[in-house]
Amino acid sequence: MPIWIAVVIFGIIEGITEFLPISSTAHLLIAQKWLPRQSDLFNIVIQSGAVIAVLPLFPHRLRQFVFEWREREVQLYALKIAVAFAITGAGGLLLDKYGFELPEEIGPIAWALVVGGIGFLLVEGWLRDRDFSHAITWKIVVLVGAGQLIAAVFPGTSRSGSTILLMLLCGLSRPAATEFSFLVGIPTMLAAGGLKIFRALHQPPPGTVPEEWGMVALGFVVSAVVSFLVVKWLLYYVRSHTFNLFGWYRIALGIFLFLLLFLGY
Repeated sequence: MPIWIAVVIFGIIEGITEFLPISSTAHLLIAQKWLPRQSDLFNIVIQSGAVIAVLPLFPHRLRQFVFEWREREVQLYALKIAVAFAITGAGGLLLDKYGFELPEEIGPIAWALVVGGIGFLLVEGWLRDRDFSHAITWKIVVLVGAGQLIAAVFPGTSRSGSTILLMLLCGLSRPAATEFSFLVGIPTMLAAGGLKIFRALHQPPPGTVPEEWGMVALGFVVSAVVSFLVVKWLLYYVRSHTFNLFGWYRIALGIFLFLLLFLGY
């Protein structure tokens, strides 16, 4: 297989799964079973492309942060994003200090997918016919910061999946939960990605093969374009639909991973 085809496939997978609550880690792990494995730097760069691409999808918030930043409500919303980010960042630095590395075994990822999928189905059933809030409380802020750490420790959980699920449990509306999850995730993933890129470029592991920057750029562009389209669809979808679709998908994907384990992959 030509390397550019593998790069395009990885970019599409990353763009689709980075913000959907279905775990990009699980999907990339599956793809790497049949496609040429890419470097950690490549994966980080295409993730950054997926993250940057969604910024234009929040024009109202961006306009507020740039032109209405003196408004108390805007300052408070920005502060809540910053606090959730700080909680995740502090926890992430502690994990890094003690040498934590994200496990890539299929078993734990499959369990996380299934448990998360069941969680979405149960929460959506519990929320049926209930009234929703649109206010981001400080309790929600803390839970979002913690939810991102949970996703960092348990691959397959999904950063957006864990944070959205926790916010739904607090009675937040689906559109408000999705927006806040994404807005907190943007600085979180860009900061983590920036740190990893810096380390990869300045302290490359012994025996590292030089990057094909043309292929890295291709993956970045593909991931960005796909992520923009997928998130645009999702923001529209959650206005009138539940997350049950993603719950069932997670369960099906988890079962598929268990099948791979059974077959010896």
